[in-house]
Amino acid sequence: MKNFFGTARTFLVVLFLGLFAMTARNVTDPDIWWHLRTGQYILEHKGVPHTDAFSYTRARTPWVAHEWLTEVMLYDLQRIAGWSSLIVVFAAVLAATFFLLYLRCGPSTYIAGIATLGAALASMPVWGVRPQVLSLLLTSLWLLILERSERNPRLLWWTLPLTFLWVNLHAGFALGLALSGLCLIGEWIEGARERSQSGSRLRNAAFILMLDLLIVPLNPNGVRLFWYPIETLRSAAMQSYILEWASPNFHRAQYWPFMLIALATFAVLAWSKCEVRPRDVLLLVVSLYAGLCSIRMIPLFVLIAIPLLCQRLGTWRGTKTQVQPTTPRVLLNSAIVLAMTVFAGVHVVQIIHRQSEAEKQQFPSRAVVYLQAHALKGPIFNHYDWGGYLIWKLYPAVPVFIDGRADLYGEQLFDQFAETYQFKASWQRRLQDWGISTVLVPRNSALATGLRSAPGWDVSYEDGQAVILTATSHAASTTPTPGK
Repeated sequence: MKNFFGTARTFLVVLFLGLFAMTARNVTDPDIWWHLRTGQYILEHKGVPHTDAFSYTRARTPWVAHEWLTEVMLYDLQRIAGWSSLIVVFAAVLAATFFLLYLRCGPSTYIAGIATLGAALASMPVWGVRPQVLSLLLTSLWLLILERSERNPRLLWWTLPLTFLWVNLHAGFALGLALSGLCLIGEWIEGARERSQSGSRLRNAAFILMLDLLIVPLNPNGVRLFWYPIETLRSAAMQSYILEWASPNFHRAQYWPFMLIALATFAVLAWSKCEVRPRDVLLLVVSLYAGLCSIRMIPLFVLIAIPLLCQRLGTWRGTKTQVQPTTPRVLLNSAIVLAMTVFAGVHVVQIIHRQSEAEKQQFPSRAVVYLQAHALKGPIFNHYDWGGYLIWKLYPAVPVFIDGRADLYGEQLFDQFAETYQFKASWQRRLQDWGISTVLVPRNSALATGLRSAPGWDVSYEDGQAVILTATSHAASTTPTPGK
């Protein structure tokens, strides 16, 4: 008991209880709603959709539901245990991600713990109840396997079942394969430079990577998933319209931890007497470039950089003497752990209780109630961030104009949406092209302001968040022309 409640162990328990509490988030991601509906669709139809069923602008257009297994899990959790299960499970997933990172950070408990906390702060912009959090966990696990496989090469075989699971959970599986490939290249460079006896290990790693690649088609979308991640990275619509795919803006404080970790990592690598391996340099440079290009890739750099930073800082610590904790210290540490447990539990319960209010603040719940009670006139034009919510609440009665599936809609339709939403010169033509007679947008948006004074449009419903405008008979547009 005394060993369990030693100071170092207490520090770790408090740290990860705190991380669990920190990562608990209300379910407010705009995409979560169409993920839930997709999970329900899969279970009800006993199959994964390959064409769009939720919009009228892309109806029956090919669609890659690459997160199908995650969506089934999300829907089942919500159906069986409600929103609380999603909040708790995804907080636990993020806490587990950082625990796996901690295991790679060397023997210094306090340095590793503080650095892990820094990693968590740097990755905060991507937290939430969302499928990509599972990819973050699997990336952390994959890196642990790659690192430990240097001492035990047989661990690499675990990447095979991991690939099979990952490729059905999220398209982020490509990160694991890319990391294996980069490690292979880096270790080949090391072997060539040092003329070491590493040939057999490299051949084994290359063989397992090849088997990982052969596993990729074992998903409902088949070989399509080989190039889907590349298409996503190259998507102009995502780069232009989705903040998460843009470069981090260092004028905003939420990205400062990432900047500080990057600066600290390269400063310590330059000052440390420990040699930097070519493999580590390759991983650092590639992941830093990815993180600077896209906010979504910041956690990748953090997961790679933090262990390298800790391993070198750990060499500067003094000799640590093991001291058996006294009874008063054990009692104090026990009280601290108990207090942190209570705090984390109360905090998570408060988050769960705020779920309904958080939903109302982020999404047009009252406007949706109005739409459910009144028949719509023609197709609806909706705000981008609200498309998934409408799919969850109104499908199949009301197909949407657009939602968070940027890969499905493409740059052309995003441009049409942006021009209309911003009430630019072509707004009227776009509404007429699609035969739109109902508009649901934020009340302070440019489109809402413009339509209030435009002839042929009336306000049907309005609250402090959203406004519904409908076209009068003389303003009714032409029959929708899909694909314009």
